[in-house]
Amino acid sequence: MNIDTALKNAVFELKKNKISSALLDSEILMSKVLEKDRKYVILNSKDELNEKNYLSFQKLILSRLKGKPIAYLTNLKSFWKYDFDLNSNVLIPRPETELIVEQVLKICKNKKGINFLEVGTGSGCIILSILKEKKSFFGTGVDLSNECLKITKANACKLGVNNRLKLLKSDIDNLILGKYDLIVSNPPYISILKLNNLSKEIRNYEPKLALNGGIDGLSEIRKIIKKSSELVKKRGKLILEIASDQKNEVRKILIKNGFYINKVLKDLAKNDRCIISTKI
Repeated sequence: MNIDTALKNAVFELKKNKISSALLDSEILMSKVLEKDRKYVILNSKDELNEKNYLSFQKLILSRLKGKPIAYLTNLKSFWKYDFDLNSNVLIPRPETELIVEQVLKICKNKKGINFLEVGTGSGCIILSILKEKKSFFGTGVDLSNECLKITKANACKLGVNNRLKLLKSDIDNLILGKYDLIVSNPPYISILKLNNLSKEIRNYEPKLALNGGIDGLSEIRKIIKKSSELVKKRGKLILEIASDQKNEVRKILIKNGFYINKVLKDLAKNDRCIISTKI
């Protein structure tokens, strides 16, 4: 069987299972099997597949049919300008989270030597993208998951920023180290009551630790804001990703803990997604 026929069969099966990105997913998975880019797959679609590659491709398509996300099948996800390694123990980076990186670069455009903290590193996509863009910055990342810290470290080495990164296995409550110029976080913010309403791709495959925000979705956010008020310098910034319906509550928590609200930013879907505040 040639590449083209295998792709067509896969697309048919994926579409039948209501997977809207059927063609793209099939091409990406074929690229993984052949260890080539998508351009190669498209330009060489008449080439024959050997049995080993065909069986590997079928296995990946079967996993995709069950709802396993592409990022966990390829162990790779693009974020900002870079490709990040990941596995099923790590939350898949979302395009809307790039807002945090964008805002940090805007706020710190003319600043050097910034010492910043990320709470909940996951794959390291936020902290490492910032370090890659700002050569004089130093970052500290904390996470409760050994797997996340391992992946972040691997990605840091891959991007060549590991010499400006410190990683700690810790909850923010246990963090007593220095004062930071800036704190960023994409915390778990989904109410435990809403976890079962998520798509099966998220519900069945992404780590609950990175999603579960407690009964009202705000338990981790409260903790981060309270501790950040002690860890961030006066006039230092706290930048948080939030759920689209949390703006008003998060604003109240920030004000209560001595923060001034600079602005709330919307993502490309026009949902409130990122809140920027300053310690006063």
